[in-house]
Amino acid sequence: MYLLGLAILLSLLKVAEIGLVAAWSWWVILGVYGAAAAWWAWADASGYTKRKAMDKMDQRKKERIERQKKELAPGSRRR
Repeated sequence: MYLLGLAILLSLLKVAEIGLVAAWSWWVILGVYGAAAAWWAWADASGYTKRKAMDKMDQRKKERIERQKKELAPGSRRR
């Protein structure tokens, strides 16, 4: 995602002709887009994306279980 953000920023700088980016070739900026596409392809093919999503779900599950344990503990009744 960071590469895509960088590519968009570079594109805007190139179109607005701001700074050093104005003198760069469009191929450099397209290369950043290509690197972002290659990263996404690798992440999907290797299972990296799925692992990260599962880790996030596991963490949420652990937090939910801990929260429920605290609510069921003696002396923590709500009134």
